[in-house]
Amino acid sequence: MNIELLYEFIKQNKFAVLSTISKDNTPQSACVGIAVTSDLKIIFDTTTDSRKYKNLLISSNVSFVIGWANGQTIQYEGKSTLLGNNPSDEIINTYFSVFPNGIDRKNNWDNITYFIVEPYLIRFSDFNESPPIITETFLNMPTT
Repeated sequence: MNIELLYEFIKQNKFAVLSTISKDNTPQSACVGIAVTSDLKIIFDTTTDSRKYKNLLISSNVSFVIGWANGQTIQYEGKSTLLGNNPSDEIINTYFSVFPNGIDRKNNWDNITYFIVEPYLIRFSDFNESPPIITETFLNMPTT
């Protein structure tokens, strides 16, 4: 599946399940609001007292499950980067275009912060077909 189609699919979904690994090496998942850039980076916010924030400081490797209502889904694996509470205008505007209420959080919550995730593997599955269509797109593979 090409980058443009992946972008359109992710863009149609405002929420995803984010999975991280705790300091005890146990998986933890949370539903998060997401926005996507045209080069398939995902932006989300969280608070500095959340489990996911603490986990992301330990390990930047994450995965998302995006879309599931219509038999199509994306498994997205990538590396997260902490942007802090003052990301670039381009990044934050991408996020606010999906979540305008995020402006209130940014202006009024002391513990709000932002992460951006760069993908290294995106697997698209369409279970409406028989056999299912499953395609993998490798991007920016980590060296370690």
